[in-house]
Amino acid sequence: MKVIYNDGTVKECAPEEELHIIRHTAAHTMAQAIKRLYPDAMFAYGPATEKGFYYDVDLGDKKLTDEDLSAIEQEMKKIVKENTPIKSFILPRAEAIAFMEERGEKYKVEHIGDLEEDAPISFFQQGEYVDMCVGPHLCYTKALKAFKIMSQSGAYWKNDKDNTMLTRINGIAFASQKELDDYLVLLAEAEKRDHRKIGKEMNLFMMNEEAPGFPFFLPKGMALKTALIDYWRDIHTRDNYVEVSTPLIMNRHLWETSGHWDHYKDNMYSTLIDEDTYCVKPMNCPGGVMVYASKPHSYRELPMRVGELGLVHRHELKGALHGLFRVRCFTQDDAHIFMRREQITEEIVGVVHLINEVYEKFGFKYSVELSTRPEDSMGSDEDWEAATNGLKNALEKLNLPYTINEGDGAFYGPKIDFHLEDSLGRTWQCGTIQLDFQMPINFDLEYVDEKGEKQRPIMIHRVCFGSIERFIGILTEHFAGKFPVWLAPVQAKVLLVSEKCAEYGNKVYEALRAAKIRCELDDRNEKIGYMIREAQVVDRVPYMLIIGQKEAEEGTVSIRRRDTTQNETMSLEAFIEKIKTETIERL
Repeated sequence: MKVIYNDGTVKECAPEEELHIIRHTAAHTMAQAIKRLYPDAMFAYGPATEKGFYYDVDLGDKKLTDEDLSAIEQEMKKIVKENTPIKSFILPRAEAIAFMEERGEKYKVEHIGDLEEDAPISFFQQGEYVDMCVGPHLCYTKALKAFKIMSQSGAYWKNDKDNTMLTRINGIAFASQKELDDYLVLLAEAEKRDHRKIGKEMNLFMMNEEAPGFPFFLPKGMALKTALIDYWRDIHTRDNYVEVSTPLIMNRHLWETSGHWDHYKDNMYSTLIDEDTYCVKPMNCPGGVMVYASKPHSYRELPMRVGELGLVHRHELKGALHGLFRVRCFTQDDAHIFMRREQITEEIVGVVHLINEVYEKFGFKYSVELSTRPEDSMGSDEDWEAATNGLKNALEKLNLPYTINEGDGAFYGPKIDFHLEDSLGRTWQCGTIQLDFQMPINFDLEYVDEKGEKQRPIMIHRVCFGSIERFIGILTEHFAGKFPVWLAPVQAKVLLVSEKCAEYGNKVYEALRAAKIRCELDDRNEKIGYMIREAQVVDRVPYMLIIGQKEAEEGTVSIRRRDTTQNETMSLEAFIEKIKTETIERL
């Protein structure tokens, strides 16, 4: 695909750049349409994103309606049909400022002031519309084949709540109409699977305005969370992890020693206790370090694998909160491994195997990313190089493909991130393995080697689920609320055809409860078809046990599976054995 660059040259772009360029051009075309419809509009930022594009616009007192968004999209289509050539030019800084001032674009003028003083400013023009931009762009507006305006929201200028609130108009664009149509189908399916919607229908969790960003788990959601935690404990016990619990609130000095205070204090909650500052923990690691440091250790004890299901709190902006995906408190399934240098590769390999097992259990595919040293880091070049090589060696030993994410490591060490793919093809960053040489130094951690000499251990930070709350949100959308039997909040529901079956129905219900099967009894005076549909579609229960006169007389149960219309008859004992096996084997 030929595109125009900011120096005026026209040439083929790399295939991986095409979608970004299409979306960037769509943002300019949308801005041109907005300017035609609202001549006094002033523009801020208008980038392409991974999911589409947006433009932040100052429309004064104008509040856009759905009809207004549709009108903007129609105007964009007119601009595309005009097939206007897109041209570029460059101005010296002073001329660029004067040019933008003349056009009344005060946000662009301020943006220029944020750029390097000697840098010339490049512009792209399509028809009457000119935008400050580094490009590249499509050569003609007609090359923009498929786009759609999706929504609007509020956005502060420069993301600062003290600045003007702008209107952010969001859109999507693709290389072809088919790709756009496919995406819209996927979007509609994702909307059906929204964990907030399903969570409300299934009574899993709730949010309350008295505690924004702090989820309430309801009884059914707690059953789901407990099943997930039981699985976590089983596989970690098998792999020789021990579990600890560390305090929720600890002295500020601890967080200064760990480095979190300098690098993370804006995201931490703090309080005064005995006239001293204490912090609500945003991470579990300093507490895990305190556990290790509580007594001397021998090389024979290493590696020490210490797990913690710790409740952590992080200050998130209210506008960023989103169901279980972005909250202010969550349970982190941490583990910290203390080891000798020669054990690094083996331990990382073991953690990768564990995370792989977890993701395969839920049917997730995943990709791996190695994140390297960020600018805001602590520690020596030598330690960072050793840590990064340790992670690379483990990945290469596993023959696990990975990409490099330069500069996105933790402030104390490089990390491996696992990006899992759900049933809709969306990716989520969940599991992580971080190799840390710094915290053992900061806290003066030691062990005694085989020669009786003191040595410094190396530390791994790792999670499988990441945030259990967020993982539940991901699972809810991945399964569309139809959780596997072992994880389902309600595994079986007993439905009574009539009051005549109440005695036997209650007997079945109590037998299921005695077998520790998560179950409910529906003895309402409703038609059986209505109760079945509610159990299948709303509650998404794996098994419905339909109890009528025949079942009561024969001592059997009539079973309807979640995704079928056919019934199967078996003895109560056989059903209990079946569901217990599926739970134990986590099927």
